[in-house]
Amino acid sequence: MPLTDLDLDELRTYRPDLTAPAGFDAFWADTLATARATGGPVTAEPRTDTRLTAFDVYDVRFPGWRGEPVAAWLILPRGTTEPLPVIVKYIGYTGGRALPGEHLLPPAAGYAHLVVDSRGQGHDTPDRGEGDGTQWAEGFMTRGIDSPENYYYRRLITDCVRALDALPQLPGTDPARAVVSGASQGGGLALAVAALAPDQVAALLSDVPFLCHFRRAVRISGEGPYPEIAKYLRWHSREREERTFATLDHFDGVHFAPRATAPALFSVGLMDPICPPSTVFAAYHRYGGQAAIEVWPYADHGGGYGSTAVKQLDWLAERGLAPKDAG
Repeated sequence: MPLTDLDLDELRTYRPDLTAPAGFDAFWADTLATARATGGPVTAEPRTDTRLTAFDVYDVRFPGWRGEPVAAWLILPRGTTEPLPVIVKYIGYTGGRALPGEHLLPPAAGYAHLVVDSRGQGHDTPDRGEGDGTQWAEGFMTRGIDSPENYYYRRLITDCVRALDALPQLPGTDPARAVVSGASQGGGLALAVAALAPDQVAALLSDVPFLCHFRRAVRISGEGPYPEIAKYLRWHSREREERTFATLDHFDGVHFAPRATAPALFSVGLMDPICPPSTVFAAYHRYGGQAAIEVWPYADHGGGYGSTAVKQLDWLAERGLAPKDAG
């Protein structure tokens, strides 16, 4: 992939003047208060059919948007007796929780691992959907884009916050040592959760995050989900452009970032055609807590690939968030 965005020196000083929409905080406070008031059971059923002899696997359900059940996997090192630091993982675009065997690195390193399904994108958490937009573009980026109240990511982000609310009722997890994490869409979701539940997040791992700096990303990204919005605006730009971006502003990582305070490790690929590096740096530079960024100069959207986990585990250990028996 060629370098199609700003040079690294420009990225390190890229600080666009961006303002959250009026009522941003009230919108999210009301959204989460309504979800929490709805309630619903948290369940964790042991799975004995995985053949993962070094791990205990639980099929989890917890209440999300409007109390609707959200699926997750909880994976623990076999025989866990003490509460462990827990890595809560959010999934990339069009993916779901998939199978437990795809998420074994954190529990192999001694962590509890909660893998949260993405409503409508995975197979185990349906999304009822509402609003217009989906007839003009495939995917989820325009689902309900007619208003912040109807937009798909209002429901998905609510689910992601409610995953933290469920931790005290799940075995083997220490909610005081909850790390929110993800790559691409998952990285953007983790950033949103760190902002919306700052007292529940001990650290943030946001790898090549999506859902950041929409107003720039839609214009310069040539691949991935952002072009879904461009395709929608191709049909509606004259009458709906500002209305569309006014909706997206309520879900933008650049507005969540100043509201998050936990220590954070970001990453970025300088040849990423899906999440352009300037959009990542825009959020990173606005982050409200102590933050570092791992720069992969020749990387596409895969970032550091296998090296990412090594960097993240070392970084967590340096902040006292490694399991006690980890090296």
